[in-house]
Amino acid sequence: MSYLSLTERDRQEMLEAIGAASIEELFEQIPEGVRLGRRLDLEPALSEHELVRHLEELASRNVHTGAELSFLGAGIYDHYVPAVVDAVLARGEFLTAYTPYQPEMSQGVLQSIFEYQTAICELTGMDVSNASGYDGTTVAADACFIAKHARGRTKVVLAETLNPQVRQVVKTYAPGFGLEVVEVPHRGGATDADELRRAADGAAAVIFQQPNFFGVLEDAPALAAAANDADALPVAHVDPTSLGVLEAPGAYGCALAIGEGQAAGNFMSYGGPHYGFLAARSEYIRRMPGRIVGETVDAAGRRGYVLTLQTREQHIRREKATSNMTTNQTLLALAGLVYLSWLGPQGLRELGETCMALAGYARERFAERLLFADRPTFKEVAIRVGRPAHEVVRDCRAQGVHPGYALGRDYEGLDDALLVAVTEKRQPADLDRLATVLDEVGA
Repeated sequence: MSYLSLTERDRQEMLEAIGAASIEELFEQIPEGVRLGRRLDLEPALSEHELVRHLEELASRNVHTGAELSFLGAGIYDHYVPAVVDAVLARGEFLTAYTPYQPEMSQGVLQSIFEYQTAICELTGMDVSNASGYDGTTVAADACFIAKHARGRTKVVLAETLNPQVRQVVKTYAPGFGLEVVEVPHRGGATDADELRRAADGAAAVIFQQPNFFGVLEDAPALAAAANDADALPVAHVDPTSLGVLEAPGAYGCALAIGEGQAAGNFMSYGGPHYGFLAARSEYIRRMPGRIVGETVDAAGRRGYVLTLQTREQHIRREKATSNMTTNQTLLALAGLVYLSWLGPQGLRELGETCMALAGYARERFAERLLFADRPTFKEVAIRVGRPAHEVVRDCRAQGVHPGYALGRDYEGLDDALLVAVTEKRQPADLDRLATVLDEVGA
């Protein structure tokens, strides 16, 4: 490709500039034993139009939710993303902006992050939010690190109804953080507060999900109280689209609120990238990871925005740092801010009510299949399909319907269970079609 060209003359000029006579001389200190000694075994290069055709062929193997009726959720959801989101994100001031280290040049980006933080605090009922995290899994690990130093303890308790990927990432980080991870099993699709209280004894943090991974609404105030009784930090992992109808974590005693932001303003994007959010009470502000944007005034008394309380390891001594992640998801978090601003409080409430109504219809439509029939749900329901769920997924997809997430991937005894997600983009008629297809494939 012309824009990647490198001529022999270019190479020679670079060699002369660094004082080497040849490429061989440049690499002469590399031992022969570690050299490949031959050209890379690669297929012949493609021309630009051949490469485009090849990528188009690969892309055609994927099926998007506009072509396949999808009930897949389990943490990543097919919510509507309004056109205004991409319209704002495509502006050069945001799309190509780098880290706003020079506030005099970055007031627009800094203000957008500040407004995002404000929106997250309003949603979660917390005092302070950081500028975002990588996703809903890494912010959980960050929350454990905050709790370890805030409480001086090394045990963290995870509800089994917490997203399995979140639990796995916490377990991955645990050895490096010096943490012991204890899991509390679910009882009929929800977490028992008394069992959680016993497990929380001597713990730094307790993390639970609301709504939980099965779509079930937990008794969140009771779970937060159980953690507080043990002097452990209660951490709620929440769905932002639920907070128009469900109570904010700050209102029922949580110390931190975390979550995956994808459902609010981001496309599914094959599972990522998205953004995670982390908010806390003000007493933990100096232990929060990542960036925080603060409001100040300049020498003329005009309002301005700056990065503040930067406790990442590239700014301070490593042993004093609260995070070794040296970035955040500003652009995708901005999408979340635009989306929430577009919806407004009433729109967010209507979105939540729509999801709950559709989940209610699903419960009626699949009444004989319901896995946790006595548990209230938000936008997902777990159903039995009578045979291995992964086979049912395969057979339904052959008919243009993705029936949901196979729970047996993560939970013993649920090999025949599917997690069915409904958002405002689905309709009762879609659930009727799902029921018909399930019957047709013998589920």
